[in-house]
Amino acid sequence: MELTVRKWLTHVEESIDTKNPKGPLIKGAVIAILKNPYAGKYQEDLSELIKASTALGQEIGVRILKLMGDHPIQSYGKAGIVGLEGEQEIVNALLTTTFANPIRDAIGGGQAWISSFTKVGGPGAMIDVPLAHKDALYVRSHYDGMSITLHDGPMPDEVAIIFCVASRGRINARVGGLAVDKIQGQDGLV
Repeated sequence: MELTVRKWLTHVEESIDTKNPKGPLIKGAVIAILKNPYAGKYQEDLSELIKASTALGQEIGVRILKLMGDHPIQSYGKAGIVGLEGEQEIVNALLTTTFANPIRDAIGGGQAWISSFTKVGGPGAMIDVPLAHKDALYVRSHYDGMSITLHDGPMPDEVAIIFCVASRGRINARVGGLAVDKIQGQDGLV
């Protein structure tokens, strides 16, 4: 199975930390709006869709790196919206580890699971993409999110796949917990 992308979108936010300058908080998103091969019908076995998501993950990884440029990637999250002729399980099939591993490879790793959110919707839908530190889930400073509004999709027979990253933790984060400098270079800490 080959996935057909109709549209690529990117979004970048830059927030300046005026109280404790550690550099800006850059959040970036890459969105692919693609045809839902199972629109309007029930498909019991979604393994072909899962397998096809590898190439989508590879392309998103390339685009995320280009979007972030020289900014580090410390946190990530994923989300998806399936159009009204589809079911939520279609977008979940596209967001499995098969999809995510090529993105992890592109950004230089990621030990923690990738938080995600999916739903059914259409053009004008908004979705909040959860973000967490890519190497250690319990880094509270990186619990954040990115709100994405899609104006031109997904159409009823489409799926929107969204991958977001951030360059650092929240501005003025101060609720304690595991600190970023305590996890650098440690493998397997999630």
